Amino acid sequence: MDLHTWITHQVDEVERLAELDEYPPFSEAMRRRCEADLRILARHRLDTNFPYEPACYGCGTYGDRELSNVDNLNDCPELLDLAHAHGITPDILAGLDRPQTPEPKSWLDQAEDYLHVANLGRGTRPIATSDVPEALRGPRWKP
Repeated sequence: MDLHTWITHQVDEVERLAELDEYPPFSEAMRRRCEADLRILARHRLDTNFPYEPACYGCGTYGDRELSNVDNLNDCPELLDLAHAHGITPDILAGLDRPQTPEPKSWLDQAEDYLHVANLGRGTRPIATSDVPEALRGPRWKP
């Protein structure tokens, strides 16, 4: 379980407790806090567009190469602040898994992705030999 998942579990538990609370104003405040936390978690997530490191998407990039501001999701300052609010301890933090670098796509998968993107918007589709009209079939036609 990484830091993002740990916080998500904590928020889920607070939401569950808010449902059990009999004092409505306090429950409403707890629900709003959980909603705010979930919004932050939605922004600060693993960046799937950055294939070399398990970077944080919400922390943005810098420089002309758009390098990630935070190389590992567990080092995201926003998530660390949320975790602090939910009572994380140094021992718990040290015991959490660190997100690993996503597996790189094979060259074949990359080529298929490229071809798919290259054909988008052109309205083309592969032509099956059975779709060719009889009048256009030559003497050496093979179906």
